Amino acid sequence: MKLKALIIDDEYPARQELRLALSDFGNIEIVGEATNANEALELIKALNYQVLFLDVSMPGMSGLEVAAAIQDMDPKPYIIFVTAYKEYAVSAFAVDAVDYLLKPVEPGRLKKAISKVNKMAQDNIVLTELAATADSSPGKQTGGQNREKKADACQRQLQDHIKIDRIPAGKQGKTILVTESDIFYAFTLQDNVYIKTESDKLFTRFTLKELEVRLNQQCFFRTHRCYLVNLHKVKEIVPFFNGTYNLIVADKEGSEVPVSRAQAKKLRRILGF
Repeated sequence: MKLKALIIDDEYPARQELRLALSDFGNIEIVGEATNANEALELIKALNYQVLFLDVSMPGMSGLEVAAAIQDMDPKPYIIFVTAYKEYAVSAFAVDAVDYLLKPVEPGRLKKAISKVNKMAQDNIVLTELAATADSSPGKQTGGQNREKKADACQRQLQDHIKIDRIPAGKQGKTILVTESDIFYAFTLQDNVYIKTESDKLFTRFTLKELEVRLNQQCFFRTHRCYLVNLHKVKEIVPFFNGTYNLIVADKEGSEVPVSRAQAKKLRRILGF
């Protein structure tokens, strides 16, 4: 499966360098380039791109503003930021970025980012097929199910709802069992998934989707593609930009957990604010 990609960067050498690096990936097809945000948005409207390689700093609108402007697209392209500025990483994940790469891009990091996109694209195909199956099942509503009901049906078919209150995780070469109530949040980092407790970061072999199913869904909320948070551990909600939020949790570090724009709407409904 080839993914159509758009490179968005105001610097010609940077676009050429990235195009050359991406030529090593047979599943990525570069079908367009844009030198600024307005040009990028026009191209995105005209063609169904699956992946955007997006710079942060550009004349006029920034790359973050481009990402915010396409949050309601369906389907929405996967976004990989490629930038020289490391300080915008948290902001990037607040607008549903798949990854955040620093220039000059290391081949290994680019490979990991492409792997993430490939997995998400494959998962999306599976979910679409399951949604189609749910739509064709007896007793479906004549007007069709809304997207949230479809997602719930797909999730039930993808996983058995095994109710446990302990999650195995690695610490110093040992496997320990972490009680649900001790988990503040879970997150992905460079293709690995970690559980954050009050003072520890523990490796787990579960995916975030598997944790989302296994953990108590009355407490744990998927704030972002890369984060799953225990709402009982949130002590502060900080407005960010374009309808997004950062959650401050009550761990030792007072960690911040980003909430994407799409998930922010659900969070407001859940908490009633």
